[in-house]
Amino acid sequence: MDSVKQSVFRAVVGLGLFAIITSGLIATTQSLTKDTIAVEIKKAQSKALIQIVPLDEHNNDLLSDTVPLNEGGLLNLPHTTDAYIARNNGEPVAVIFPVTAANGYSGPIKMIVGIDTSGKVKGVRVVGHRETPGLGDKIEIKKSDWILSFNGKSLVSHTDEQWKVKKDGGDFDQLTGATITPRAVVSGVHNALLFFKQNQHVIFDGGKSGGH
Repeated sequence: MDSVKQSVFRAVVGLGLFAIITSGLIATTQSLTKDTIAVEIKKAQSKALIQIVPLDEHNNDLLSDTVPLNEGGLLNLPHTTDAYIARNNGEPVAVIFPVTAANGYSGPIKMIVGIDTSGKVKGVRVVGHRETPGLGDKIEIKKSDWILSFNGKSLVSHTDEQWKVKKDGGDFDQLTGATITPRAVVSGVHNALLFFKQNQHVIFDGGKSGGH
């Protein structure tokens, strides 16, 4: 009987030590990979922003030159986040907003919208969505050039009524077989322009200019 107790005791101790060692290894791995993951996330963010405002058009660090944005509002942000300011020799040239179009076909569509100081769209990129493959996913630049149709557009070039897909009487093409998805994106870009018009002076005067 004693030998059985000893065997059980050794097994319990062994499992306890295994759990401790495993937890330690997991913690160490997380600690070692945390910085690497953060670097990769920063690289991905920077790559997306540079698609909107290329390196030859700004010379500051976009990721550190930011303005805080509150959740909700025209940009429909799920939480407080940052807008990114592009500057050339200290002078602002554009701002890049995160925007959420909540009314996509399969859920929210997350975008970034760049607007230059004159109020024209520099570029739009979709950074997250769950739209239907082969239909709604053509809002991605790698699937279609449809998203480039916003470049150069503004509240001056298009009235509020024109900021709709053609099916709704506006000027923007819908995607073949998909109307709800582009309708959401057009609305999101329009809202970004409206937000810019209302807040441009605060945005450009309130940046954390750490990347000059």
